Amino acid sequence: MAGERGVVFPQVDGRRSTSSTGRAVVADALRPVDPVGATAAQRETNWRSGYLGHFRRLVEAGLPSYGDARSIAEAGLASVHERMRWSPDGVDDRPLAEAVAEPSGPATVGTETVGGTGRPDTALTIPYRGHRLAGDDLRRQLDTWVAGGVVEPGLREAVTRVLENPEWLRLEGRTLVVLGAAAEMGPLRSLLRWGATVAGVDLPRRDLWHRLLDDTSGLAGRLLLPVRAGSDDLAARAGVDLLHDLPSATAWVAGLDGSLVLGNYVYADGATNVRVSAAVDALTEAVRGRRSDTALSFLATPTDVFAVPSEAVEASVDSYAHRRTSKVLRVPLRTLSGGRLLRRNYVPGVDPGVNDSVVLQQGPNYLLAKRVQRWRATAARASGTMVSFKVAPPTRTRSVVKNRALAAAYSGAHRFGVEVFEPGTANTLMAALLVHDLMARPPAQDHPWQDEAWAAAHGGLWRCAYDPRSALGLAALLGAASAR
Repeated sequence: MAGERGVVFPQVDGRRSTSSTGRAVVADALRPVDPVGATAAQRETNWRSGYLGHFRRLVEAGLPSYGDARSIAEAGLASVHERMRWSPDGVDDRPLAEAVAEPSGPATVGTETVGGTGRPDTALTIPYRGHRLAGDDLRRQLDTWVAGGVVEPGLREAVTRVLENPEWLRLEGRTLVVLGAAAEMGPLRSLLRWGATVAGVDLPRRDLWHRLLDDTSGLAGRLLLPVRAGSDDLAARAGVDLLHDLPSATAWVAGLDGSLVLGNYVYADGATNVRVSAAVDALTEAVRGRRSDTALSFLATPTDVFAVPSEAVEASVDSYAHRRTSKVLRVPLRTLSGGRLLRRNYVPGVDPGVNDSVVLQQGPNYLLAKRVQRWRATAARASGTMVSFKVAPPTRTRSVVKNRALAAAYSGAHRFGVEVFEPGTANTLMAALLVHDLMARPPAQDHPWQDEAWAAAHGGLWRCAYDPRSALGLAALLGAASAR
């Protein structure tokens, strides 16, 4: 009897185990530089609740040198590609590489071009709280975000350069492939508004493409779609399933014209997130193998573990010392909670600091899927590939607000110095950073953690007074009370 097909987890003792695979991948990634940590991960008996320390160790073990961080990334990616399988029919398990091998038959997916009817924006504007900020208004808002510890100073520098060079927005000569075209955090709409050429890849769902085509019909750029023969209704023919039709998706992307920028904006719930992340990484490596000049783009979640600069640590320590709650509520709350509430974010003086903003409800599969993207960014940049990797702010996306606890925490987060963004603000800001990276081509930093931290829009999680998880419950209570 046929089972799950497409990109799948390997079978362990007769079943497809997400925990066994996640544990093994983390152990494999640690092994070249931290064999003790690798053994600890491999022996973890309750991966679903005990995963966090091992993911933190992946960051800490890479801090001593660039080489250590690169070794972890490359070993982790090798493990994902070795372990994840390709099952085209739900019966046979084959190496993942077979799904992205050079096609031997005729193409099954063609290309449809939808030309924009609008005029391209001639200057960068960003929607924010009911207004579109431009020029000096946008500069003042960037200053406010930096002063409030909501973004790192590099973001102001990058966005200011885009403001000063509006001709960059069209990204002439490039084809920007947006994997996850309908994603709320994706750059597709901004890029089309600016007049760029965008290739959109998402599931073959008529409702999804009707909505996307309606949203973008009046924009200036060109939208390239993967399509199959059949109905006169373009929305009914558009799309390709990365998870189940990876060979067609890979061949279509590799055959696009122009200098490619391959953007990973995919998301799925639960274990499917790891499967689709592995599928995209396999596609990415296959396309890079055929077209070595391909650039890569990623958005990182702020709810992960990151090394952060000493300036962020100092700002957090200062906030801890001077916040009103430090003098009024912190001591009794910490006493009543046994030290679990309102812990300081960092030990003073560490450089770099390690920020742990993981939301435990998101689970190990979410963290592994995002870690695959971080590893690919590190490994590709080290091999000379142009990479844009940016930490995106906490954002009220549909995937967040459908989780009641997380939605409540986001509603109360401002009380702890964390700003939660609306999707329109966040995705436009991230698209502007992508334009900056592609056009200004900033040099790589001395260590991968510095590449990840530069221009990060963490919403304040890195610079707030308290360890985020130690304030999350209170934020949720305050947010729920405000909603009532």
